[in-house]
Amino acid sequence: MEKLWMLKQTTTNLKEIARKCFISETLALILANRGIKEEKEINKFLKASIEDLYDPFLMKDMKKGVDLIIEAINGGKKIVVYGDYDADGVTSTTILYRAIKLCKASVSYHIPDRESEGYGMSTSRIKLLKEQGTDLIISCDNGISAIEQVKVAKELGISVIITDHHELSFITDENEERNYIIPEADAVINPKQLDCKYPFKLLCGAGIAFKFVQALFSKLGMQSEKALDFIELAGIGTICDIVDLVDENRIIVKNALVRLSNTENLGIIALKKVLGINDKAVNTYNIGYQIGPCINATGRLDKASLSVELLLCEDEQSANELAKRLNELNKERQEMTSNSVDEVIQIVESLNLNKQKVLVIYKEDLHESIAGIVAGKIKERYNLPTILLTSGKEMPKGSGRSIEEYNMFEELLKCKDVIAKFGGHPMAAGLSISEENINILRQKLNENCTLTEEDFKPKIRIEKRLPLKTVNLKFIEELQVLEPFGKGNPSPLFAEKNISIQGVSYLGKDSSTLKLFMDLGDGKTKAEGICFGRGDDFKELLNNANPNVSDNLRVDLIFTPQINEYLGNRKLQFKISDFRLST
Repeated sequence: MEKLWMLKQTTTNLKEIARKCFISETLALILANRGIKEEKEINKFLKASIEDLYDPFLMKDMKKGVDLIIEAINGGKKIVVYGDYDADGVTSTTILYRAIKLCKASVSYHIPDRESEGYGMSTSRIKLLKEQGTDLIISCDNGISAIEQVKVAKELGISVIITDHHELSFITDENEERNYIIPEADAVINPKQLDCKYPFKLLCGAGIAFKFVQALFSKLGMQSEKALDFIELAGIGTICDIVDLVDENRIIVKNALVRLSNTENLGIIALKKVLGINDKAVNTYNIGYQIGPCINATGRLDKASLSVELLLCEDEQSANELAKRLNELNKERQEMTSNSVDEVIQIVESLNLNKQKVLVIYKEDLHESIAGIVAGKIKERYNLPTILLTSGKEMPKGSGRSIEEYNMFEELLKCKDVIAKFGGHPMAAGLSISEENINILRQKLNENCTLTEEDFKPKIRIEKRLPLKTVNLKFIEELQVLEPFGKGNPSPLFAEKNISIQGVSYLGKDSSTLKLFMDLGDGKTKAEGICFGRGDDFKELLNNANPNVSDNLRVDLIFTPQINEYLGNRKLQFKISDFRLST
């Protein structure tokens, strides 16, 4: 699929920034491209210091919520942490449960079953918790939409504290203006509330749980370092929930990774060992693509409480057994996902659905728990907004994943008359819909879609043109101060034209990995470029080219320079993101 190469532009005085902050102009450019241009902002970003975390009491209702917990602890009341079954929900639950227990409280936790209870609070569960003697519920990673459920809890005499980060519920009036609705809980802690003055709005559920613990321990006069012990769990939730790694999220994750590399949490140690990363410094890839998926797999194929048990483990043998179970579940989930993606591709191709602007696919036998993952992979393959539905308990339900140019939440809002229930944000959504309305939804979304052919071309945004000969190990080490990379702070991409290729090889069982041997431009030095999963694409590029091109092969590349360490040796390597023949 053809991609648009787009060079980022800035009018910032890079020389001045570089001089003031003692950094290179390239680093100043990358920061400016991320909207970080002032000296104070730059220093804060680069240091990512614990000292720059905001006062948790700036968050609306934080004091009220903390006071309620302390009152419940002192009164010997029964507290229940009500969580969620994904990695953010699991880490949020673990943070609050362990912290409140440290305060000598009578506390337990509940995570809903994905299939039988679904996301968030349920009325039946609240009634059961009341029968079990619950006096106070504190939610995490859910609750902001639980209008009726909170009402029931209050009628039953249960106090409710909501800690959540999701978008607020609203109803639209006849003028299409939104009136936001907040549950009538005893305390609602969510920085996205319009009247919340907290300076950072993009914390995930685990981030807010961590801030709650900071506030609670502060109010009880406990050492601040004890609250910081929970930052490693907040870091896992932050990475796995794919929130922007800027501002306070960056501080949480950068400091969490340091702690996770030397963690004392028996569950995390066991999981690292099972995954073969126990002797390495932990990075965002390890969390996002190895540890996180294992935690998520329990909520998809078993009970998410298994992951909480692992993170709370105080016995090495039990931790090892649970870690093995999580890894097995994730392998099972990976196989299910791979098979389902192949089957959905067959549906799309056989019905020519990829000719439409928005994919709405109904696959009755798809496992409900992997609908979102599969939808994401189909979206990546076709670069089309994708909604994947499967048969639910009462009616078809599923998940949607979108592209940058398409606000899925707003587009579904235009079709709310044919959808039973939906929620989400611009890039992802979840919905329930009657089977007879699926075709109507597909038709409406495609008729309403105003995207052009150009909008559907994947875009690669480049920091700057960078001659290969200017790259060295010192340059790469400077780029490393920008880590951790992720959403909101992507790994910087550079580009260069007319690179002379001295050799080509294909690696791996299926020859899908491409290796290029490149002239750095001085006629003497050679370097290696590596590109994963694109071997066939490069072969096709050469097959369609002029027969003489192989005699003097020159390409344009988009790349990230890296240090390749092997057996104690360090050498320059270029990780290639895209390529084309030079013209």
